[in-house]
Amino acid sequence: MQKNKNQELFEQAPVPQAVAVMAIPTIITMLVVVIYNMADTFFIGQTNDAMKVAAVSLATPVFMVFMAMGNLFGIGGSSAISRALGEKKPERARNITAFCCYGSLGLGIVMLVPFLIFMDGILRMIGASANTIGYAREYLTFIAYGGPFIMFATAFGNILRGEGAAKESMIGNMIGTITNIILDPILILMLGWGVAGAAIATVIGNIAASLFYVSYFLRKKSSLSIHPRYFKVGERIAASVMSIGVPASLNNILMSFANIILNNVLASYGDTPVAAMGVAMKANMLVVLLQIGLCVGIQPLIGYNYGSGNAKRLKSVFRFTGICAVIMGTVLTLLMIVAREGIIRAFINDAGVVDAGIQMMIALQISGPVIGILFLCINTLQGMGKALPSLILTICRQGLVFVPLVFLLNALFGLEGVIFAQCTADYISIVIAVLICAMVFKRVQHREPEVD
Repeated sequence: MQKNKNQELFEQAPVPQAVAVMAIPTIITMLVVVIYNMADTFFIGQTNDAMKVAAVSLATPVFMVFMAMGNLFGIGGSSAISRALGEKKPERARNITAFCCYGSLGLGIVMLVPFLIFMDGILRMIGASANTIGYAREYLTFIAYGGPFIMFATAFGNILRGEGAAKESMIGNMIGTITNIILDPILILMLGWGVAGAAIATVIGNIAASLFYVSYFLRKKSSLSIHPRYFKVGERIAASVMSIGVPASLNNILMSFANIILNNVLASYGDTPVAAMGVAMKANMLVVLLQIGLCVGIQPLIGYNYGSGNAKRLKSVFRFTGICAVIMGTVLTLLMIVAREGIIRAFINDAGVVDAGIQMMIALQISGPVIGILFLCINTLQGMGKALPSLILTICRQGLVFVPLVFLLNALFGLEGVIFAQCTADYISIVIAVLICAMVFKRVQHREPEVD
């Protein structure tokens, strides 16, 4: 029943309906992720200790590396699964699912030991100062122990969407986030565990989400499977996942790398700008992640219709989603600009952090109305299995474009230039994305079905 329903949604449902069914749960999931990421900073901010806020901000890029490894299997696996289902190869889709299951858990375990051994070097690299290094070490130690669960939960939030189970993916994410939000005030404030409490709450939330995803398969709600008998590496199973998963995970890694570079440059102006940018970027996640949610949500539709050769429907999904992304981005940007001071003060009431945070938040919103176009292009290319173009776009925004701009604008305009580096990089990357996507669409020759 589940399989037939999803097949009808992918092939025959009106495009607005198909986009809504797939994207709305993913948007809600991303809203939950926004709350999830804000929760730690919010409750740490209630201690009114700017150094703790700065430490969590410094540690966030490293936490994102674990999520990146989850996305390697999650986004890569989701794209491969949706294409396999579009090609009517359910056995291959199960092989991919099992590979992503044991691959994400195994990599999480493998990363744990070297991460703990080189902790001090990592902390120095991310720009921790004498005031923040102790707090950052506390946070990241617990995150490292929870790495396997963070990777698995991140991966399978995407894997379920590969077969159209967007609602179940959303529920898993909500379970993890609600668990985290409930535990945060208890562990951080009531028990006084500070940043360690924030990390422990995060890990327990990911364990709860992981248990839900496992139960989803054990209850036989899926046409996919995580049974060990389906685990395969050969027959291009690993290659089909990695070809898209590597660019997708590289995006997260580059975001982490870019944040580390940004924090190091900001740290030269003191700990206050680091804390302020951390809060501003947490707030800006509402604009960015909701648009990512929209575009990630339609990726299985893109992959399925690409796999089945339905070019007309693929392009219709792309166009409709682009319109929705611009509307959503504009509304969210206006909301953030109007409420900027109240949002910053909700995190921390330190006067210096608030003043700097407001300026940084406005700068981050400049690209808000159109940034969704970049994410749409990236997810469309990933859904189609276009590894090289998606890789190029991935490394543009946070790598090839952003990092040089941080140093260039810092040299030319000081702190003011650093603050405007991200929005400048966004607009340059959007232009590149549109040009690449246009070329790919021209080259793709699909078999047109008789009925849309």
